[in-house]
Amino acid sequence: MAGRGTRLRPHTLTLPKPLMKIAGKSMIEWIVDEIKQSSDTPVDEVHFIIGNFGEHIEKMLIDTAEKIGATGHIHYQLEALGTGHALYCARKALQDEVFVVFADTIFKGSIAIDKNVDGIIWTMNVDEPEKYGVVKTDADNIITDFIEKPKELVSNNAIVGLYYFKEAQKLRKELDLLIENDARENNEYQLTNCLESLKDNGDKLKCAALNEWLDCGNKQELLATHGRILEIEFPEKTIYVANSAKVDNTKIGKHVSIGEDVHIINSKIENSIIYPGAIIKDSTITNSIIGHHCVVEGLDGSVFLGDYSEYAKA
Repeated sequence: MAGRGTRLRPHTLTLPKPLMKIAGKSMIEWIVDEIKQSSDTPVDEVHFIIGNFGEHIEKMLIDTAEKIGATGHIHYQLEALGTGHALYCARKALQDEVFVVFADTIFKGSIAIDKNVDGIIWTMNVDEPEKYGVVKTDADNIITDFIEKPKELVSNNAIVGLYYFKEAQKLRKELDLLIENDARENNEYQLTNCLESLKDNGDKLKCAALNEWLDCGNKQELLATHGRILEIEFPEKTIYVANSAKVDNTKIGKHVSIGEDVHIINSKIENSIIYPGAIIKDSTITNSIIGHHCVVEGLDGSVFLGDYSEYAKA
């Protein structure tokens, strides 16, 4: 989670993307909770690989781990040199059983572990495999090949960024070789190269399917994922309103999250995320993200406001 989330600006100018909240919890909380609840393997430690985000952000991450009864650890990737390099920055944590999760997507589904294989790579069936890294498998769902953004249809099984390794020290060894040999592609060290090496060395890597893969890569994808999470977690009303929020003479439609200490007056809101401390008056808001402590008055439409912004109709 060391990236800067440029496609979600202005919101990620003040907060890393995985800490943006949807339906009352940050993305990373949804991810960690899902692993804890869906896996039959205990989670004792959570290691976060981040940029230089500051002590406040680091404390939020440590707290996220502690909420599920695990210890949290921070590692730093100070240059954006790819997924393989990110894991290399946390190489000391790669020992015995390990989950590796990319923090920009939320997933739903069982992540039961097959102890008869060396690793598991979760995938989703997609309609446009040319946009993704995909895997080919044999009749037993053992991975036979990795293909990055195939130009011809070879598989619809797209890699989603969730992995399990039974003996992660093997992955650590491959990462060491990747860095020592300076094996870059487009100036980045790729995890897929290590997975290829593990496969070629005889490791059985199994392909397993997820029920849902919810992308959070840009603003519209984030809003769509937010709506789907509300449908799953709050199916009756598909809204989330924090206990400390105040909503006066306002209609709240579907797919709305309202954070702590928000105050909304004489307005209509739908398909939007309102972050803590915002004040909204006399507005009709749809398909929007309103940042922390924003003040909005007289808005009619869609807007993406960063923290502490103000909007007033002229």
